[in-house]
Amino acid sequence: MSRHIPNLLTLSNLFCGCCALIYALNGMTVVAAWFIFGCFLFDYADGMSARALGISSPLGKQLDSLADVVSFGVVPAAFLYHMLRSGHCGALPEQPICPKALPAFVLTMFSAMRLGRFNIDTRQTTYFMGLSTPASTVFVLGLALSGYHNRFGLTQVLDNQWLIYALIALLSWLMNSEIPMFGMKIKSFDLRSNAFSLVFLAVFVALVFFLKELAFSAVIIFYIAVSLGFRNRVLAPP
Repeated sequence: MSRHIPNLLTLSNLFCGCCALIYALNGMTVVAAWFIFGCFLFDYADGMSARALGISSPLGKQLDSLADVVSFGVVPAAFLYHMLRSGHCGALPEQPICPKALPAFVLTMFSAMRLGRFNIDTRQTTYFMGLSTPASTVFVLGLALSGYHNRFGLTQVLDNQWLIYALIALLSWLMNSEIPMFGMKIKSFDLRSNAFSLVFLAVFVALVFFLKELAFSAVIIFYIAVSLGFRNRVLAPP
């Protein structure tokens, strides 16, 4: 039975992603965010359990990518769709679909491309090449929550459809770029191998104090900046 545990956790990630999708499309951003949190927990847990149990299978790898396409590809696009819809189509019953908001799902296309490239890229064992789909999701989640609570007047800023389109294009490019970025997977529990993750967590906690929900987006900008500034450190062998 133990060999099925990682796959069950991966499928739980997918379940949370599907629930988050429904809530995100209906503007229930906070509830969707909690399900996204569940996605992250299960995404980390499946890999850690597989390593702890010494289990690795081609099926598990495929399931992981399929779940991530939904949780970290479709769901962030759904948040962006709702932002665009709220600003340009409202909740008009005669227009259930907002054509101007559909470009949000371009992000899903490039998220799937990024996940496919990751599966065949042998370089990405200790670091990422390009922004990971979970990191992209965290950035979008920060904007969605900040807009929902209107932190710093961000609701009005996000009503600019061209800004959202530009963010979609930027995130799509970053995910499929050749920029090396620090890996965030916890593969062991020693301090040295998790030093960057701990610094990253400390910066996030500090940002939450000042920026509230916008800290999710700000910490991803910090992550990208540090990865660019310490490119040689990212590429250094472990």
